[in-house]
Order: sequence, then structure tokens, then C-alpha cells
Amino acid sequence: MSTITTEGLSATTLLRFATAGSVDDGKSTLVGRLLHDSKSVLTDQLEAVERASAGRGQDGPDLALLTDGLRAEREQGITIDVAYRYFATPRRRFILADTPGHVQYTRNMVTGASTAELTVVLVDARNGVVEQTRRHAAIAALLRVPHVVLAVNKMDLVGYEEAVFAAIAEEFTAYATELGVPEVTAIPISALAGDNVVEPSANMDWYGGPTVLEHLETVPVSHDLAHCHARLPVQYVIRPQTAEHPDYRGYAGQIAAGTFRVGDPVTVLPSGRTTTISGIDLLGRPVDVAWTTQSVTVLLADDIDVSRGDLIVPTKDAPATTQDVEATVCHVADEPLTVGHRVLLKHGTRTVKAIVKDIPSRLTLDDLSLHPHPGQLVANDIGRVKIRTAEPLPLDSYADSRRTGSFILIDPSDGTTLTAGMVGESFAAPEPVTDEADDDGWDF
Repeated sequence: MSTITTEGLSATTLLRFATAGSVDDGKSTLVGRLLHDSKSVLTDQLEAVERASAGRGQDGPDLALLTDGLRAEREQGITIDVAYRYFATPRRRFILADTPGHVQYTRNMVTGASTAELTVVLVDARNGVVEQTRRHAAIAALLRVPHVVLAVNKMDLVGYEEAVFAAIAEEFTAYATELGVPEVTAIPISALAGDNVVEPSANMDWYGGPTVLEHLETVPVSHDLAHCHARLPVQYVIRPQTAEHPDYRGYAGQIAAGTFRVGDPVTVLPSGRTTTISGIDLLGRPVDVAWTTQSVTVLLADDIDVSRGDLIVPTKDAPATTQDVEATVCHVADEPLTVGHRVLLKHGTRTVKAIVKDIPSRLTLDDLSLHPHPGQLVANDIGRVKIRTAEPLPLDSYADSRRTGSFILIDPSDGTTLTAGMVGESFAAPEPVTDEADDDGWDF
């Protein structure tokens, strides 16, 4: 059996980051400039952008086209879908999610930032902090993105004035701090001209901080995989029933958090049955240990009932199961989420029926006050919800695990994603409410 240790797991050369900001703040141009000036664009890609730009009557290449790949995006000049790009410098590898700025596509910003360790929030120096800026800051705080970069863009259009940058940086930092964002780094840039993106700007000698790329290359990122709460959502039960392996029964899935080892005592939730790990298969070969993001097949010592949607966890570190879920959510659908709404709740690989029992509060972005008992959440609202599920779920706090502490609500009639939720997250303690019974067969 192969032996793999966890030595060196905490070190990383990979940074996942997302861009966010209001419409026309220059996100795609920044990303294009970042890729171009860091020599991460292939020659044929650059030639294609130059041809497309010339066809639109532009003198030089429109670097925003390096990420705006959909035809509708190019025609409208906006980003609609999340554009993922992979690039590297000698110091670090990057996975970038360029997210839309239009309020209609805020749901895509939630998707792009959900796995990010850093978010770059762009602000047009002429407009300052606007509502969408505040919304993106709130989402970054909710998703517990540990590092936020405020990129004050289009400084060339305000004469590279230090006072303009300082005022915007002060306002945004105060707002983000009140939200609970642990770290904000403000950088004045011009994505179009290249100031402070990859190379320091000669036009802003009053600024002594890092460029955007320098900060991305040096920001500390921790992947402490060895000490997370170990979690394996079961995606598939494997029973090949071959002559070579007549009794093989494995439970396959991607490890959501932590580390599993052969011999570990484990509990299968929500049933609560206990056993030990007798084997772990990784890429067709047995290993002694496996960790976060690896897709594995786990073999158990005892023949117990395990199916898709179950969660395998260390016995000594098993989360409690519950049918009562309290969370902060970002509503992403056009259809409002209302008290009494019948939904499907998807947590990991498990999907169960649920009812929205109460909406204790909705966040007001302007002053971060809470509007009590709004009765519903509309598209892009952030609020607190109380949900009752038909079956018990093993839930972690989102503060402990971004994977097993999150969920989505789905419309049972057509499969539309309604809401993204973070278990236990809150801007303020919600007021106590009294649940009222339902009499339509969905009362759990």
C-alpha cells in the first residue's frame, strides 16, 4: 500500500481569486491587462483580440475581450457569465473568476467568489462607492473571503489625484470593516493605461504600496488541510461485482474538508452508524491517506447501509444533525423567497424537502441596518432565514467549513436555484420568532 503523508500540505503556490464591481468599472479590462502584462496571453489569443478590436473600429486591442467570451458579452460590452482564467507567474499559480458587474447577474458573483481566497473589488474613481460596490463587499464578507483588494480604477480620468483615491479608500474600508472583512488593501490603478496593475505607475509617485500583481503574488494564503473537520459527502456507491472483486463495496466522492486515513473510526450521517475505514482507493490504487479536494473511494470495515447523500465523518468529530436550519442567505432568483415557501435544500450531495419558516431580517446595504421580518426576499437581497427540513441534515457552521456549512435552495417545480445560504452566518442576532404550523403536507 502506498504511503502519502500530509507534510507540506499547508504550503501552496496557488491562489484562487475573483473580481467584482459595478458595471463599466473595468473588471474585464483589468483582467486582460493583468494577463497581457504578465505575459500570460498566447500569441494567437492576442491576435484574435486585435482582429476583433479592429472590427469594432478600435485603434488598439481591447484587452477586455480576453475574458468576455460570450457573443452577447461582446455585443453589449458587459460581462454576463463567470469567466475562469488560469495563469501563472514564477512566484505563484492563479485561478481567476471574472464575475459580472450588472445587478442582474449578482448570482454569478456569488458563484465566482464562493471558492475564492481573495476578491478584487473595482471602483470607478469618478463614481466612488456605489450600491453594487456595497453589495459585493457584503457578499465577500458573507462568504468569508479572507482578503479583499479595493482597486480604484480609472485614476487617469481624475488626473491621478491622491485625494480622490484616499476618500474612496477610507469610505470603502470603513464599510468593509463594519461588515467584518478582516483585511482590505487599497490600490489606485488605471487598467486601460496599465498603471499599478503589473508595473508601478510613474503617474502616481505618491503611492508607495504594491501593484495588483505584486499583492496577488505575495498575499499569504493558508490551506491548512490537515486540521480541518474531515468530511466526505458520498456521491456514488461502487459495486463492480467482478470475479476479481466479488465483494467490493466502495463509497466514492470528493473530500470536502480535512484528511482521512485507513484505520480511522468514522460515522455515517445522518444514520449515525459507526465503523472504521478499511481502505482508500485513489486513481485506481490503494493509499493510506487522502485529503481535501481529492476524489476517492472509501472502503468500510462493516457492511452498513450507505447511499448517495450520506456524509462520512470522523467519529470523534461528527457534526450534530438537525432539521432546523438558521442561516444568512443571498437570494439570486427573480421569484421572491417568501415565508411558507416550499423548496428543496441541497447540502453536499443530499437534497431534501424544506419549508421557509421565517425571514427574521433583511440587510439594508446603505447603512447595514436590519429590516425586521420583511416577509420576503427579492433578487439580490441578503437576509436571515429559518428553514425546517423534512429529514435531518449534518450541518457545519459556515465559519468552520465553507463546503459543508453552505447550501442552496431550489425551486421544486423547475429546478431553478433560488438562494445561496451560509449556515450560522449573521450580521446581527435575529429577533426571536414563533413558528406557525402548516397544514398542506409540508409541515415537518
